[in-house]
Amino acid sequence: MRTLIATVAVLALCATPLRASVRILSSPGGEVGPFLDLFEAVRNSGERVIIDGPCFSACTLVLSIVPNDRICVTRRAVLGFHAARSVDRRGRFYAEPEASELVLEAYPAAVRDWIIRRGGLTSHLLLLRGRELAAIYRPCR
Repeated sequence: MRTLIATVAVLALCATPLRASVRILSSPGGEVGPFLDLFEAVRNSGERVIIDGPCFSACTLVLSIVPNDRICVTRRAVLGFHAARSVDRRGRFYAEPEASELVLEAYPAAVRDWIIRRGGLTSHLLLLRGRELAAIYRPCR
């Protein structure tokens, strides 16, 4: 929860009324629900999203919620994808294959195809960055 609060704070502080944008500087992800709420609010506000650093795990749901034409990436942008997982009461992680399939299907086609070409969503972190990322999302100006 502390990670999510820090992430939300970074996103909120980086919203600039003059440019109407939200800048993602660094997000390790976290619980899915709060990210869905946050990105739906961004989508509904009309703001654009600047990915300017690591955006891992649940943070990548921004790609499924905010329209592609309102997302841009900087040279520092890195997207990190992995299979959905939950934590039990003892703190052990377990796979959520149905949730992974839903998340994969929700990503834009170009992102989904990139993930599938690399073996799909697994426990291994897939990193999309550099030229491959710039081929999918426009660079920020």
